[in-house]
Amino acid sequence: MISATEFPETEPRYSPDGRYLAFQRGAGKRRMDAQRVILLTRASGEQRPLAETFDGSPKLLGWMGAGLLYVESRGTKGGLQLLPLDAPPREVFLPQRGLLNAWTPTATHVGVSLQTPDEPQEAYVLALSGRPAPVRVSAANTGVARPPLGRTEVIRWKSKDGREIEGLLTYPNGYTAGTRVPLLLNIHGGPSGVFAETFTGAAGIYPIAAFAEKGIAVLRPNPRGSSGYGAAVRQMVVQDWGGLDAQDLLTGVDHVIGMGVANPDKLAVMGWSYGGYMTAWLVTQTTRFKAAAVGAGITNTVSMYGTQDIPKVFEDYFGGTPWELPKVYAKSSPIEFVSRVKTPTLILHGEADPRVPVTQGYEFHRALKRQGVPVEMVVYPRMPHGPNEPKFTQNIAERHLAWAEKWLLQ
Repeated sequence: MISATEFPETEPRYSPDGRYLAFQRGAGKRRMDAQRVILLTRASGEQRPLAETFDGSPKLLGWMGAGLLYVESRGTKGGLQLLPLDAPPREVFLPQRGLLNAWTPTATHVGVSLQTPDEPQEAYVLALSGRPAPVRVSAANTGVARPPLGRTEVIRWKSKDGREIEGLLTYPNGYTAGTRVPLLLNIHGGPSGVFAETFTGAAGIYPIAAFAEKGIAVLRPNPRGSSGYGAAVRQMVVQDWGGLDAQDLLTGVDHVIGMGVANPDKLAVMGWSYGGYMTAWLVTQTTRFKAAAVGAGITNTVSMYGTQDIPKVFEDYFGGTPWELPKVYAKSSPIEFVSRVKTPTLILHGEADPRVPVTQGYEFHRALKRQGVPVEMVVYPRMPHGPNEPKFTQNIAERHLAWAEKWLLQ
């Protein structure tokens, strides 16, 4: 046993000379707490933390000279950083626009992938000396006809408490300034997920490019609780699910309306996992959305605690168990306020989901059905928490698109 503490410890990386072992250790026991890189001197057993990183969530790649190379989210981007053994981190390469991923480096180079909202992912080689500039080495999408894409930009707005929130806005294809169009609010999971500047035409359950082609703008916010903005931001949703995080989303919608882009009478909301939770939550709090799609969403926080496979995560976010903190669980539970729902809702769920059991979808479906709210539910056989069969991914994407078209465009 090299190290054994009560905190999570992961990603061991031996130094080339074998003198050191670097690894990650949680600065706290909770899911949303920062990770610190620990340096262990093998001869003495001494351990010491290296400097903190921007987001407290570095993904270690390997050693580069007398330091450790890692990738980490920074807002909507992802960049390559170097963590020296006795100094703060320094930037190696951060794309001006887009998302970078990387693999184990050699002594002089590292392989990376780069993509932007309008350019699909390709492989590059990045020299680790001088002024690094990626050199493209793949042509996976060369010769493939590419249909027009809606423009995507990073936007920022002030939330209810004055905090600045960031997100991605994708405009409809050929958008004319000053034209008001339907808007889809798309919410990420986690809550510690993050929307990055990825290719909008990539396969996925939310076909961003297809929405834009149909004339629907898409807002993808990174509310408090998201990664990419530091551990303190991830921790802001503790005991406050459905509180200020929901306001971050709603003020984002208001901002896009204020930009003269969104039609306030043609709004929809969709999300998966925590995004499904927040979708269910929002339709219990407001009737401004004309359509909603709850994907693998938490709808009853109490029954969710007793049936999921990671109850410790709920204890981290809610501060304890439902029997210790019944009011905390109740105030953030969509089912407690389900009598308010008027929004036509599509519910999609995997039958074999251990993370958010399918019973969460059944509870919300039954409540809406009982009240006469337009609702449909589709259960996918064999599917766990995330779609893992291509035909299911395609079917879910098609259903999301059709639901938005039905309620926003007809």
